[in-house]
Amino acid sequence: MRRSASLQTLLFYGLCGPIIALNVWLLSGLFTYFKHPITILSVAAILAFLLNYPVKFFERARITRTQAVIIVLLVTLTLVVILGVTLVPIVIEQTIQLLNKIPDWLSASQANLEQLEAFAKQRRLPLDLRVLSNQINASIQSLVQQLASGAVGVAGTLLSGLLNIVLVVVLAFYMLLYGDRVWYGLINLLPAQIGIPLTVSLQLNFQRFFLSQLLLGLFMIITLTPIFMGMKVPFALLFAILIGLSELVPFIGATLGISLVTILVMLQNGCLAVQVAIAAIFMQQIKDNLLAPKLLGDFIGLNPIWIFVSILMGFEIAGLLGTLVAVPLAGTIKGTFDAIKSNKGSNFVSTVTVAHEPPEEYKN
Repeated sequence: MRRSASLQTLLFYGLCGPIIALNVWLLSGLFTYFKHPITILSVAAILAFLLNYPVKFFERARITRTQAVIIVLLVTLTLVVILGVTLVPIVIEQTIQLLNKIPDWLSASQANLEQLEAFAKQRRLPLDLRVLSNQINASIQSLVQQLASGAVGVAGTLLSGLLNIVLVVVLAFYMLLYGDRVWYGLINLLPAQIGIPLTVSLQLNFQRFFLSQLLLGLFMIITLTPIFMGMKVPFALLFAILIGLSELVPFIGATLGISLVTILVMLQNGCLAVQVAIAAIFMQQIKDNLLAPKLLGDFIGLNPIWIFVSILMGFEIAGLLGTLVAVPLAGTIKGTFDAIKSNKGSNFVSTVTVAHEPPEEYKN
């Protein structure tokens, strides 16, 4: 009996690998084929998750859900218009200026390398930077060509982006109004011991996770912008926004953003780049050690190795969108399986957020 049970277990785990690999391959193919609609639906769903918090706040004030959704969307659109009139033009202008100056910065860095190589030859040091210099030359030529070709499609890109924003807002509006009906219609097709834990885990991991990441990103933008301006960093606002947006990618996003900004500043001024890195890392430590534990909680039951694996798989399947949803999706799957194994129904702990009381409709 024991031998047959062990053989069944071995067979089960042996088949899991090929099945998972096949499903990952199918998901990658489906996303490649339906990339645009899947991206629009995913962004709209994330926006609906975030806006559901203020909608519930207005519902507590005895306002109907339809009225609450309309109020929240009007306020959101107003804020977007204000940002579009004030902040977005500045960011676009700084981005264009940065792209125009990068070739000059690369040329300056190449001259610095040549001076360093000449200094090494005078001291008879075995230092050969010709390979790196050739790579910089190739990067300059490639970047100039991309800027020249990209300038032609700017108008089309802006128009397409505007249409996508309209689609996202419209879909988020209908998801806030009718998303529950569609979701529960799908969940009713599953057994109750799977559907209820899946619903609660999805809400905990996605809704609170993205809200926490958004707040942490805003913290980095708000704090780093005046710091960079005081240090007279070129394109201070753009660099602060870049670091803040990279915060949306969990764990490694902020580090990658700080590294990219440091490299860009280093092309112009090495000493200033060191100061930028120190200031950004200092604020990152405050964010990670003081704010993140309160907003995000611990990743209970989700090993950090699996977190990085999920991020890599998400990027491989769906690019940037996959990296954004990989961790909360992995937490949802882990939390659902834990709830099913423990036979506790909806009373379980999320793998991404701290312990959270499930909604009232799931307690019974």
